[in-house]
Amino acid sequence: MAHVSAGVEYALHCLLTLVEAEEIGQPASARDLAELQKISTDFVAKLFTKLQKAGIVVAREGIGGGFALARPASKITVLEVTEAIDGRKALFECKQIRGQCAVFGDQTPAWAEDGVCSIHAVMIEAEKRAREVMSGHTLANLAARAAAKAPKEHAERVKDWLSGRTPQRRRRGLLANAE
Repeated sequence: MAHVSAGVEYALHCLLTLVEAEEIGQPASARDLAELQKISTDFVAKLFTKLQKAGIVVAREGIGGGFALARPASKITVLEVTEAIDGRKALFECKQIRGQCAVFGDQTPAWAEDGVCSIHAVMIEAEKRAREVMSGHTLANLAARAAAKAPKEHAERVKDWLSGRTPQRRRRGLLANAE
């Protein structure tokens, strides 16, 4: 059975960081996002290639560049992110087991294979509902839920950490240390 990959979870966490980065008017690099989550920069880069291709993020070039949301967080759904990372795949793939019953021998009756079986019907309904739920939640919803759960200081610490990561600040810090 197909499932939502860990890549989707990491992508969503990275995107929530971009929501916070937007509040301070600063994109975040793949390296910073990877370091913040303690994962490989190459992995984040692969995720962001898919997110960029799907129109979820944009890359900002130059000093202080990085990734930013391509549109407001309220306009990006969890389903879009899931499909950008994992593709649109079915929750369930029917193997037509109902036609393989030993009782049938070599002659499977038509009634056994006609239409959608009861198991597949349940799986189709489950997939439909999962897609409805994921399309009903946006990055803005997730960010609000995360903010409500975490202590207020956490968001400020993340923003401070991101602010300290800009190349201009790094250079200023290096120049100040050299004097």
